[in-house]
Amino acid sequence: MGEDSTPEENESAGRTKVPGAALPLLGVVAVLAGVLIAYLNRDFTGWFAYAPLSNKPFVADRAAFVTEGTQVGLAVMVAGLLLLAFWAGYRLGRRSSPAGSTGKIQG
Repeated sequence: MGEDSTPEENESAGRTKVPGAALPLLGVVAVLAGVLIAYLNRDFTGWFAYAPLSNKPFVADRAAFVTEGTQVGLAVMVAGLLLLAFWAGYRLGRRSSPAGSTGKIQG
């Protein structure tokens, strides 16, 4: 048999790997869930200001009314986008590796 077929070297052959589509699928699901959460938790309150005798234009104090549910939805969406960006960078990095390289350190 020889040294080439020792059981220690074939450990990785028995391991199950996560399918390659699981990470981007999880990212897309997180983005869609975040959009849905943000959309469903929006607040419909508003106000209208009318100043007919004023010669000055109205300028808001830059306050944004964003509910906590919308903030959570946006955070989930950003996490999904970051996951997709990581996956894309990882795939591009693996693709640009030299053709003869196996990823193992020779030594």
